[in-house]
Amino acid sequence: MYRLFYVLIVLSLVLLGAHFLRDANYVGVAAAVALIGLLFVKRPVAARAVQVALILGALEWVWTLYELVQVRTAMGMPATRMMIILGAVAAVTALSAGLLQTEAMKLIYGLD
Repeated sequence: MYRLFYVLIVLSLVLLGAHFLRDANYVGVAAAVALIGLLFVKRPVAARAVQVALILGALEWVWTLYELVQVRTAMGMPATRMMIILGAVAAVTALSAGLLQTEAMKLIYGLD
C-alpha cells in the first residue's frame, strides 16, 4: 500500500518539475528532482523537507490557477475546465504531503 503513496508523491514532484520547466526555472526543476532523491533518505528531516515542499507546491498550483483564471477572464475565454484540472492537481499535491503523515510513512522515516 505504501508504494502507492510513493507513486503519488513522485507524480506530484514530477508535475511540479514540469511546471517549473515550462517557465525555464531550472532551479525549481533541480529542486523537484532532488526532492525525489531525498525520498530515499530514510530520516525524519528528509520526510519533512519533502512534505514542506509539497505543501508549497500545492500553494504554487493554487497561485498559478488564480493567475491563469485572471488572464483567461480578461481575454473572454472559458476557464472552467482549467480550474478543474489545476484544482485537482493542487489537491493531489496537498494529498501527497498528507501521505507522509500516515502510520506506514511514519514508520519508514522514523517520524514521531
